[in-house]
Amino acid sequence: MNRQESRKRMARYLRIRSIVKTERTDAHERIKDICGLMPDGSHWTLKHEDAVLQVENRTCAFYIERPGDKRYDVIVAMDVRAHKYLKTDADRDQPDELLFLPTCHHVVHTSYAVPGRHFTAAV
Repeated sequence: MNRQESRKRMARYLRIRSIVKTERTDAHERIKDICGLMPDGSHWTLKHEDAVLQVENRTCAFYIERPGDKRYDVIVAMDVRAHKYLKTDADRDQPDELLFLPTCHHVVHTSYAVPGRHFTAAV
């Protein structure tokens, strides 16, 4: 494999800085969206299901940072009913480390977001 082919296969490594939570209690339904910033400072958002697919396809790899210089990789887990969901490698059954992240207040998540206006997706 040459260098160019190797770059095409490498996943983007993106930091999740915030999330959009739901009121649900099942591990696979607790997070609606994950959010972060691109190197140029623009906001990106991914639906939880899309993020799971990107991790599985090795398109993207995600991580979070916690106080004390702790970095956790985000992985795909599966519950007893075969529902897939994101959690960190430090979590048990629930995605607790992700749930500790702040809520994303970007305009795309608000009820007054302009229909048809698109945001940057991490693809």
